[in-house]
Amino acid sequence: MGIKNEGFILMSPKDNCATALENISKEQEININDKIITINQEIPMGHKFAVKDIHEGDIIKKYGEIIGIATKDIKMGDWIHTHNIRSHYLEVIDK
Repeated sequence: MGIKNEGFILMSPKDNCATALENISKEQEININDKIITINQEIPMGHKFAVKDIHEGDIIKKYGEIIGIATKDIKMGDWIHTHNIRSHYLEVIDK
């Protein structure tokens, strides 16, 4: 299993997002592998946030698997949801 810490879980070291296990406040600092991430928006429980900068067109990984594609740049600590990710269901990805 991945990294579980107070308030979030990172399922795989390949992931570029983590999942909130509780509501996470804006400006809260999260420590992942000795890297401090400042949360940029309120993250609702069960939602994802970026653990590194993600560029428009980059794949989003959770569980070590592709779950979508960034529709715009996403900064480390940003909320990842339908406003900045699209599904790749039935789409071929060469990355």
